[in-house]
Amino acid sequence: MTHATTTAPVTTALQTADWRRRVFALYAGVRVRAAEDPAAAHAYWTTMRDELFATHPASPVLPEDKAGFTGLSVAPYDPAWRLTAPVVPAEPGPDGAPRRLEVPTGTDGVVPFELLGTVLLPGLGTLDVWRLASYGGGLFVPVKDALAGAPGGTYGGGRYLLDTIKGAWLGHEGGTDGHTPGYDAGVGDLVLDLNFAYNPSCAYDPAWTCPLAQPGNTLDVEVPVGERTPAKNA
Repeated sequence: MTHATTTAPVTTALQTADWRRRVFALYAGVRVRAAEDPAAAHAYWTTMRDELFATHPASPVLPEDKAGFTGLSVAPYDPAWRLTAPVVPAEPGPDGAPRRLEVPTGTDGVVPFELLGTVLLPGLGTLDVWRLASYGGGLFVPVKDALAGAPGGTYGGGRYLLDTIKGAWLGHEGGTDGHTPGYDAGVGDLVLDLNFAYNPSCAYDPAWTCPLAQPGNTLDVEVPVGERTPAKNA
């Protein structure tokens, strides 16, 4: 006999795995479309995320909020906010090791990151590029702008621009790996399209503890594109 106390965690784990599979597939579709038309890719991204958030059992939207959910608050696409930049390697610390960041989370324990480098966004500032320093690796670029926490603005803790751990990234500028347009096996400028900045799960469900933007991922300017503060928190 299988008790509910053992079934629930298994069900949740399988639902989370399916959620991540779908997000990976979503971004694969985004990268293919963005090679021809970034605005069309953004429309696809918005539509598919609305569907996932509204219907998937692993959605961060709370059950009591789903009845009134009509879609995520996402600004219209503006091509001026699509940028590319090379990653400038970070200088090692005094001990010769990369700068390290350890983030306690509610579900994954302490998640370690190492500073890989920075990207310069002309007219906006610089953002730190972090590498997940544990199993699987990955790149992580959060961003917090001057609208963070403002009424009708962006999420107070900042948003995610890239999180390859979950498949959320737009590739590199130029080249091809034979499968994904615009990707050259890590060579070239990183695509940093701020129209695709999105809220972490904790913006919707306070049970989540998410890695948030550090000082090196904070911009002093307003970034009016991307996902905005959830309607109930606006």
